[in-house]
This record gives sequence, structure tokens and C-alpha cells, in this order.
Amino acid sequence: MAAHSSPQPVQTASRRFRIITRKGLRRIGLLFLLIAAFLVYGYFTMVRMPGRSFEGGLDPPTAREQALAETLKKHVYILADATGGVVRVGNRSTFWPRRFAEAALYIDTQLEGYGFAERHEYFCERGAPVPNFEVIVPGTSRPSEIIVVGAHYDSFQGSPGADDNASGVAACLVYAQHFINHPQQRTLRFLFFVNEEPPAFQTPDMGSWVYAKACKARGDNVVAMISVESIGYYSDEPGSQKYPAPFSSLYPDTGNFIAFIGNYSSRALVKQSLAHFRATTRFPSQGAALPSVVPGVGWSDHWSFWQEGYPAFMVTDTAVFRHPDYHQAQETADKLDYDRMARVVAGLGRVIEHLANPDGAEPDPSTPAHAGN
Repeated sequence: MAAHSSPQPVQTASRRFRIITRKGLRRIGLLFLLIAAFLVYGYFTMVRMPGRSFEGGLDPPTAREQALAETLKKHVYILADATGGVVRVGNRSTFWPRRFAEAALYIDTQLEGYGFAERHEYFCERGAPVPNFEVIVPGTSRPSEIIVVGAHYDSFQGSPGADDNASGVAACLVYAQHFINHPQQRTLRFLFFVNEEPPAFQTPDMGSWVYAKACKARGDNVVAMISVESIGYYSDEPGSQKYPAPFSSLYPDTGNFIAFIGNYSSRALVKQSLAHFRATTRFPSQGAALPSVVPGVGWSDHWSFWQEGYPAFMVTDTAVFRHPDYHQAQETADKLDYDRMARVVAGLGRVIEHLANPDGAEPDPSTPAHAGN
């Protein structure tokens, strides 16, 4: 008699091939929802800025803007002209100590001529003994609240550094000349930093970090720091503006604007400053308050102040993301657009006045355009 096997349970096809359960699908849906919420939050807190960027053709320059452009041009050519300026061919770095010292002497002489009897120096250890320069305009009613406006005056080795960063130095000289005669409610400090470029970049020898650490050690109440970094190069050609991924889809591809760039912790300061620039200045502008790990976001002296817990942002033409001769021997003074640079400097001057007068008793907002006359 043959043996009979007991019947086996039958597995349905749906049970055999069900890879993701309903519970798993719910978890995946929740994950995508959280990612979408994070992206929306990130866009509105870090990318979306108040006001609207100016669009359309620029107005003809005023007489004051023309005079300001000539002043800025004079400073840049003296610091970076490859055909006979004081420093010649740039190379303002510890690798070229004599030329670095010439640049320092020029800045110090200008500040003395503006009426700054006291010019404080902060020395760094690396290389030639060339210092940071600081001049101070004490506040009238809130002197303990400090705004730092700074630019580095060294250049990348082998580059004249006309845009990076003789342009920023020129702007800070203009501001120092103007505000010594126009004190604000808050104290203004104008800084000229050394050792921003490699090999000191983002090391303890970086001039701005030496200064920021000194501020922290003293307990200085720095309420805002503005790094003026490469502000003279513009282009109206489509495709002239680049970005680190994935931001090319969020911003224009024409390099005709000025950018206000900060980190997430400084987002309120960035938004306040850009909103005032847009409200008072007819010039294209963009802004972002992004994580500092994004390439380019921390590539200047504002980074040093972040390390010490101070709010800070950079005003820039975006340098390497726009200028084809960035850090090259061809980064010369003749490549800059001084008319547009003058509009940016005047507009940023109005932002400085706005930040320096929190009680609202601002001077005439057109006065920064007088600077350099």
C-alpha cells in the first residue's frame, strides 16, 4: 500500500513577492515628507531673501558716483597695477615681504591722512612682520555695540589681486574716510587684514582670526561683521556666473549682481542687510545664508568671526565663480568695472549706516555716495 504525504500549505503569489509591507510604505512616505519639509524650510530660511533684486538697465552714474569710481580706481591701481603702481604686479604676501610692506605703508598713510591719529596693529606670526590695521570711529549713543567692516590686503602668490582683494581694500578706505566725519550710534571699526590667502587661510595665522580671537578674549560686543571681498568684476554675458552644485537652478546665470553671503547662524543679519540694500540701491543683488560646508560660503574673513561666535557675512562678486582670471597673473586692475563697483560701495555704505543706527535716527541715506569726493 502506497504512503500518502500530508498536504502542504499553499503560498499565494502576493505573499511570496511582497517585498515592502504597508508599514514600510508608510515609513518611506513619512521620510519623503520630512525631506520635503526640510527642503522647504531650507529654501525659506537660507535661500529666499526679502525684497526684490533690481532688474533692468542701470541709471547713468551721478556726478558723485563718478567721483567715487575714480577714487576706487586710484586705490586699486596703486595696490595692483602691473604697469607702475606703488606695489606693482601685486604679490602682496609674506612671500614678497617688501611689496607687502609697501601695501601696508600705503594703507597706513591713507588712514593717517583721513585723520586717524591712532591706528592699532595686530601682528601675526607667519612670515613677514606685516600687521592687521584697525581704526575706530566711536559710537555716539551705543559705543559698546561694535560693527566691524574689513577687507584683506594680501593677494594670492603670483597674482596682482586687483579684484581679490584690492577692490575690497579700496572700499574700506572709502568708508574709513567717510565715517570718521560721520559718527554713528554704534562704534565702527575698519580693519585691513593680512594672511587671508593660502597657506595661512583658515589657520591660526589668518589675520582676521587673530583679530577675532582678540575681540573674543576682550569680551567685545561685535554685533555684525562685514567682509568686503572681491567686488569689482561684472559681466552681462549669459553663462558668466557659476555656482557650486546644486545652486545653479536657484540663481541667475549672468554675473551682473553683488552677493550677500552668510552662514545659517547669521541669516537674520544677511536678510536685514540685503533688504536695506535692495530698498535703497538700484543694482542687482542676490543673497544666501547657507551651511559653511558649501564651497565658497566661508572663503573670506567673515569665516574667522564665525569661529568666535560673531554674526558675519561677506559682500562679493563671487570671485572664482565668475572671474575667469581669479588668482592668476591676469587678475589686473584694468579688468574691473569701477562704475558698477561705485554703486555697490555706495549701497553698502547705506547698509552700514542702517546697521549702525538701530534706533532709526539715520543720517541722509544718500551720504555714503559723498565718500571719496
